[in-house]
Amino acid sequence: MKFIQQAYSGINQWWAYIVTIALFLIGWQFIGIIPLIGVAYFYSDGMDDFMASAQDNFMSAGMDSNLFLLLMIIMSLGGLLALFLGIKTIHKRKIITVLTSRDKIDWNRVFYSFSIWAIVGIVITGIGYFMAPEDYVWNFKPVSFFILVVISFLFLPIQTTMEEVLFRGYLMQGFGIWFKKGFIALILTSVIFGLLHGLNPEVEKLGWITMVYYIGTGLVLGIFTLMDEGTELALGFHAANNIVAALLVTADWVAFQTDALLIDVSEPSVDWQMFLPVFVLYPLILFIFSKKYGWTNWKGKLFGTVMKPVEFNEDQFIA
Repeated sequence: MKFIQQAYSGINQWWAYIVTIALFLIGWQFIGIIPLIGVAYFYSDGMDDFMASAQDNFMSAGMDSNLFLLLMIIMSLGGLLALFLGIKTIHKRKIITVLTSRDKIDWNRVFYSFSIWAIVGIVITGIGYFMAPEDYVWNFKPVSFFILVVISFLFLPIQTTMEEVLFRGYLMQGFGIWFKKGFIALILTSVIFGLLHGLNPEVEKLGWITMVYYIGTGLVLGIFTLMDEGTELALGFHAANNIVAALLVTADWVAFQTDALLIDVSEPSVDWQMFLPVFVLYPLILFIFSKKYGWTNWKGKLFGTVMKPVEFNEDQFIA
């Protein structure tokens, strides 16, 4: 549990976490949202129209979908920078300690995980299309789509990285040293991750059964992190998941409303595509990663007790 143990470096008292989370929320929801509010007001026909669009997070403000996506990513950037600031100045830790237990980020792991899950996502989307082509409308708009490709690959990983640093890094480590159990940290971060996504329009349309997918996704990302002693695999996996979703399929009832290649026009329903990842594909990906990276001691890493190292080189971590 070397990754969780890194939370023992620097300042790890409860107040440091409270202040850092408050700083994160300010950066994400108050500072990061300023550009979105400004652009939404520009597109609005007066204050009444502006206030009406605010009811759905300005999705109905009438701005271009690519611009809206970029502004949402800027919100995540505000949160990520604020979180890094808290880790650096309040916890007095190096940023690398919340990302990996290795000396530096293993980008090969990031890109391998990205590639594997991107391929799976493309295949599953293709199967869904060929099984029920009547549920989809071709939506290829060359200029808009290529702009979306640029935004997705260059900037969308900012949003997924913010979530991974927060949940699989910062909170996983914090809960781990508080409760002394990696498994409790895994469950808590996964449930909170799922509940945060409970604000997505998919939940309103499909019901709380969608928590199976969101919490299940949080669980598998957390297992990646605990078994691999770092967030690299989770970073690549999450980025691939959202990029493929943004580029391939959209619908008028999902959080990612983009100029994707396909529009899903079917009636929203809970089907095999929701449960397949959690109960089939995630275990398969875990098996592939475990073989590639030689994961051992599953019981110890997932259910063992988190102990403070007897000797801790503070200079290695404190900024």
